[in-house]
Amino acid sequence: MPETAVRTGSRLMDRPEYRSKRQPLTCSPDTSVFDAVTKMAAKNYGAVIVVDAQQKVIGVFTERDVMNKLVAKELDPRATLLSELMTENPRVARETDDMIDWLRIMSNERFRRLPVVDSDGHIKAVFTQGDFVSYTWPDLIYQMRSIATATVTKNWPFFMIGGGIALYTLLLNNKVGHLELTCEVNHR
Repeated sequence: MPETAVRTGSRLMDRPEYRSKRQPLTCSPDTSVFDAVTKMAAKNYGAVIVVDAQQKVIGVFTERDVMNKLVAKELDPRATLLSELMTENPRVARETDDMIDWLRIMSNERFRRLPVVDSDGHIKAVFTQGDFVSYTWPDLIYQMRSIATATVTKNWPFFMIGGGIALYTLLLNNKVGHLELTCEVNHR
């Protein structure tokens, strides 16, 4: 299990999107798949978090489960319960866990949705791979800028020589073009 984040700002609950996330859609395990999917469609959710009577996470049911476990097997959505198709005992993060730890775990274990719970184990949010991409994008840009700066700094003499040659070429071509234009005007 990932450790509680030490650095301020690196916890899941420190992310700006954590506070603005919609309340996760929850259902009990005895909810029919039909009812769950109807709620998902009405609220435009890609998953339902399945909770027990104490509101603790016991499963996740996703759009992919509808396709692979219900439709592909020709099951009746009104007669099939979430408990029959949900992913049981999913990975669950604490809101104080480190963001980078979960980024690595989700990537390595290939799951897309991460239920986040408070200290009492109650569902607070669901992080998706997209949330992690928004976190890493600025870091990637910073790293690319650092690499570019290091490359230019290390090779500064070559950039200066190349820049000088390019400038000389532009000026020379401009001067030759100006000379040709002057000669044509003088001949008329």
